[in-house]
Amino acid sequence: MRVDLFDFDLPDERIALRPAEPRDSARLLVVDPNAENHLSDHLVGDLTYFLQAGDALVFNDTKVIPAQLEGIRHRDGAGGQQVSATLHMRIGPNRWKAFAKPGKRIKQGDRISFGHSGESCFLGSLDATVEEKGEAGEVTLLFDLFGPALDEAIAAVGHIPLPPYIAAKRPEDERDRADYQTIYAREEGAVAAPTAGLHFTPGLFEALDRAGIERHFVTLHVGAGTFLPVKADDTADHRMHLESGTVSAATAARLNAVKANGGRIVCVGTTSLRLIESAAEESGEIRAWSGATGIFITPGYRFKAVDMLMTNFHLPRSTLFMLVSAFSGLDTMRAAYDHAIQTGYRFYSYGDASLLFRKD
Repeated sequence: MRVDLFDFDLPDERIALRPAEPRDSARLLVVDPNAENHLSDHLVGDLTYFLQAGDALVFNDTKVIPAQLEGIRHRDGAGGQQVSATLHMRIGPNRWKAFAKPGKRIKQGDRISFGHSGESCFLGSLDATVEEKGEAGEVTLLFDLFGPALDEAIAAVGHIPLPPYIAAKRPEDERDRADYQTIYAREEGAVAAPTAGLHFTPGLFEALDRAGIERHFVTLHVGAGTFLPVKADDTADHRMHLESGTVSAATAARLNAVKANGGRIVCVGTTSLRLIESAAEESGEIRAWSGATGIFITPGYRFKAVDMLMTNFHLPRSTLFMLVSAFSGLDTMRAAYDHAIQTGYRFYSYGDASLLFRKD
C-alpha cells in the first residue's frame, strides 16, 4: 500500500508533554466500526463499561531502562568526538544493538566511553567497542562489563530516552523516570514504554477485578525502532526492526481458555497485540513463544487471536497507525483521528487513549 494513505495533519499543540493526572483521567475514544455510531467519547476510568466478565486484558510488563547514552568516541588512541547511542535490543550479556549519532562518523573498531567520571559505580565511565556497523546508524556495541554489572552501569550513566517529539520540546527530568513507566513494569529491557499501559492505576485495576476482567502479562522489549519514520513510499519496501519477547506456556493456556469460554482478548497496546499475533496459529490458538518478532501489520492482515485493542494515538505515516487501520479499518480510523484532533484529544506517548473493536 502507499504510505501516504496513512498521512494526516496534526496541530503541534495536540502533542502531550506530560501524562494526565491521575493517569486514568485521560480521555478514551471508543471506536466500534461495526456499530452505527462508531465513535464515542469517554475516560479511561470508564473502561469496565465496555468489557464483560470473562474478558482478558493482556499487558506488556516490559520495564524501560535509561538507554540513552552520551559519550566520547576514540580511535587509534587519538582524542575523541562526542556521540550518542540509544540502545534498542540486547543480544548478549555484554552486547547491545544501538542507534548511534552521528552515525556516518562511527566505524567498526571504535572505542566509546559513555558517562562522566564518578557517575558509573565501577569505572568512572562505561566503555564499549563498536563491534559491527549496520545501516541507518545502527551499530552493535560490545561493552567491557557483563550482565548485572552492565545493567547497573547503564542505569548510572544513562538517561530515559524520551520520544523525539517530546525531547524536541523539553529535556528529560526526574519526573519522567516515574511517568514513563507502567505501574506493573517488571522485566527490564525496553527503551520505549508500552504507552497504552501508562493509563492504568491501582484503582482501575481494582475496578477491573470487581468486574471479573482477567489480567495477563506478556513481555515485549520495545526498541527505539518504534520511533523511526517510514521512509519508503510503499509498505512493501519497509523493514521492521526486530524486538524480543516472550509468551509463557501458562499465559498462552489461560488465554486459550478465555477464548474457549466465549471471552475476548483485549490487548493493552500495540506491543502486546503484535506479540500475541506472533504467537498465534492460523487457527487462533496461542502458543508459548519466545524470540524476536518483526511482524508488520497493515490493512489486509487477518487477525488470528485479538478481539479488542486499547492504544494511544499514533504518528502519521507510522507503522502503528497502519496497524490500527488494519484492526478497525482505514476509513474508520481516519475519521476517528479527525474527530480526536477536532475535539482536543492529546496525542502520542503521554496522550489520551482509544479503545478499538476489531472490524468484522
